[in-house]
This record gives sequence, C-alpha cells and structure tokens, in this order.
Amino acid sequence: MKQLLNTLYLTTPGAYVHLDNDTLRIEVERETRLRVPLHHLGAVVTFGNDVLISPAAMMALAEAGKSLVLCDRNGRFKARLEGKVQGNVLLRQAQWQRVQDAVFALDCGKAFIAGKLRNCRQVLLRGAREAKAADEAAVLTRSAQNLAASLRALKGADTLDVVRGIEGEAARGYFATLHLLLRADLREDFRMDGRSRRPPLDRFNALLSFLYSMLTNDCRSACEAAGLDPQAGFLHVLRPGRAALALDVMEEFRPLLADRLALSLINRGQLRASDFDQRPGGAVQLHDAARKVVIVAYQERKQEEVTHPLLDQKGALGVMPHLQARLLARVLRGDGDGYLPFLSR
Repeated sequence: MKQLLNTLYLTTPGAYVHLDNDTLRIEVERETRLRVPLHHLGAVVTFGNDVLISPAAMMALAEAGKSLVLCDRNGRFKARLEGKVQGNVLLRQAQWQRVQDAVFALDCGKAFIAGKLRNCRQVLLRGAREAKAADEAAVLTRSAQNLAASLRALKGADTLDVVRGIEGEAARGYFATLHLLLRADLREDFRMDGRSRRPPLDRFNALLSFLYSMLTNDCRSACEAAGLDPQAGFLHVLRPGRAALALDVMEEFRPLLADRLALSLINRGQLRASDFDQRPGGAVQLHDAARKVVIVAYQERKQEEVTHPLLDQKGALGVMPHLQARLLARVLRGDGDGYLPFLSR
C-alpha cells in the first residue's frame, strides 16, 4: 500500500517560506515557526495572498516534483506551480481517446455518480440509525430510499446529460435532509437551505466548500501520480483550466472525506457559529483559526484505516483516491473491464 506523502497547508497571514538546503523554513514576523524537509512533502498549499514563498523555494519544489497550490482565504483554487509533466505519454494518449468514446465516457460517468450516491446513502442510513426522534429517522430513511431510486434510474441513463440530471436531483434531496444529522441545538446556527457555492451563503456550506477544495487538490494529485491528465475527464464538462478528471474521481469521496467530517466537526463542538464571518454580499467564510482546526481534522480523517472493497486491502482513507486513480489507469490501458467506484462499508 502506497504511503501518502504529507501536504503542508499554510494559513497564517504574513508567513514566509524560505529554502534552507533541502528544507523549507517557515517564518512569521522573522521568527522561525517550522522546518520541513522537502522529501517529507507531497505538496504545499497556501491560503490567501499574504502568505509568501521565495523564488528559491518555488524552484526547489518544482525540481523535486512537488506541487505548490495557491488558494484564496476561502480555499478556492487560484493557481498551481508544477515541474515537468510526469507519466506515460501512451497512457495519456489512451485517456484522450477514451474521452472521445461516448460509450466509455457514459459508463465512467455512471460509475462515478453511482459511487457518490451509494456513499451518500450510507451517510443518511447511518444517521437514521442514530436518530433520537422517530420522525427524523423516518425522513432520513425516506431520503435514503430516494437515493436508492436514483441509483436504479442511473442504470438506464443513456447520455451524460441524463446522468448529470439524476445526480443533481439526488443531491438536492440529500442536502435538504443533511441538517437532520446535526444535533438539534445546533441546527439553527448551521441551518442549510440547499447547496450554495461561489460564494457559500451559510456556515455549513462555507465549511463544505473549504473541505471540497482540499479534497479536489488531493484528487488532482492522485490523478497526476497515476500518470493521468487531471483535466481530461469523462463526467464533468471539459473547460480550460478545469481539473475535470480530478472532479470525477472526487465525487465518490465527497460523502466520506468531506460531508461526514463536516458533521463531526459541528456535532463535537470543534466549530461554533462564532468561527464564521459574514462578508458584504452575504458570503460566509471561516476564520483563520477555524481553518486550522478543519485542516488538522481533515488530515486526521485521511489517516483513518479502511478496507478497499475491491482489492480487500487495508490502508489510510487518504490513500484511496490514489488507488482509484490507478484502477482507472488500468481500465484506460485495457487491463480491466470497467471502472468500479470506491464504496464505503
């Protein structure tokens, strides 16, 4: 099982990253706060335009094949610095040929969404079992049954537009009941009226958007590590600068690495209403200190051990996107019959 390299997240305003030989040294107000050897890192992610990095450090990251990702304060992707493109050109050629294959793209799109809906359903069923009120358990069970119906409808989808329509309708129902998995005394502060993005308009959506941003970066790294082109996807529409394949792979992991973690952070009191700010125009964002709490919890969640249902191997949850990207690469090379998503047990 491949061990995941660490991602260094820099959130402190005024932080400056220097290069000392083969080590990154992070200063805040000219005081050294952290030293990290380059070979311990898989990527560096910065949040906000007040986190600085020296040209020498950028060059060293690029030469070592480590990604430098720049995000705004809300975690939205802005730019990425990379070294030489890695991977087998023949694999990428096969990937682009498959992107043009409507039947193959449809099968992949259905698999990605089937994984997402199945894992979302598990989240709701778990919540129904743990619900204290019978009426809430019934609502959650009914919502899970609706997702099962969406899974059945997905089998008959004959175009990617139909797949996207099924996913959109299923997601609306899922997010409409997700708040019932919160403690009753916290629901008013973390009320969620459906999914809102760009910008998130409530605290729950702000937390989900931040987690999804980190998950997107991890799934992009997984695609690149497998030698795949992260922009050449099958389900998400191709657009300049859009990591469509990373978004494809991400779908099945949203409920596991983001949604469940968001619920836990709120229910355990690790995040409170006071950890969020409402900006002009209605946008809601996390405070700097709260972002650090989320980042630590996300890294810990990735270390939780799970069993891959297809390979029957145990490993950290954060490794599973890497395994899925490699399984997809096998299918693209013609070594497998079709892509199978990661399903939680």
